[in-house]
Amino acid sequence: MSETEALDTHLQELRRGTVVLACLRLLQDPGYGYGLLEELQSRGFDVDANTLYPLLRRLEKQGHLTSEWNTDEARPRKFYRTSAEGVRLAAALSADFEALARAIADLPASSAS
Repeated sequence: MSETEALDTHLQELRRGTVVLACLRLLQDPGYGYGLLEELQSRGFDVDANTLYPLLRRLEKQGHLTSEWNTDEARPRKFYRTSAEGVRLAAALSADFEALARAIADLPASSAS
């Protein structure tokens, strides 16, 4: 495996859990899948539709999101919103993420070149 491939693999692993947290926080204001995908990408979260939509369904099944169909427009769209349980989960994940970021920041920097 090349150095670039290894980096890409580790970055993907590092970012995987952050997408869950980002979704829970962003969907405190209702949104639909494609709009959320664009929002995530504009904020630097490299996620594709094949990852996002199953994640949204899983979070909904777990009770962290609620959804409803908006049929007011020509094309019906499913809108998601973070549930009260999801808000609590997002708060807990945020606190843990911030603690981890502080712990990592306190580690010695790499001197390898």
